[in-house]
Amino acid sequence: MQSVNVVFHIDEVDKWSLLLANVRNLVKAVDPVSSNITVVSNSKAVLVFGDSASLNYADLIQELVANGVEFVVCQNSLNGAGITDDLLPEYVTVVPVGVLSLIEKQADGFAYIKP
Repeated sequence: MQSVNVVFHIDEVDKWSLLLANVRNLVKAVDPVSSNITVVSNSKAVLVFGDSASLNYADLIQELVANGVEFVVCQNSLNGAGITDDLLPEYVTVVPVGVLSLIEKQADGFAYIKP
């Protein structure tokens, strides 16, 4: 199977279902062990992590994490939404600036996908 380096970008709450379906389909089509698949969320998309009742995608996200997918959240967006780090699931990595993380991934040769 093929391996890939890809960063998915999400900044809208209503796009989570589409994004997760895209990531899930990709994980099935490539070798997830040798691939680097990252989801970077910023802007309003971080709201899904602020209220455990709104994290409707927890099971699917945990399935993807088990397959090596990394979930990254922007600290600036968390601050703007009033979400503290202690509300985040353990599988989430917080970065200071989400857009900088996107720039770094692309500079490292990652494909950029924004559903």
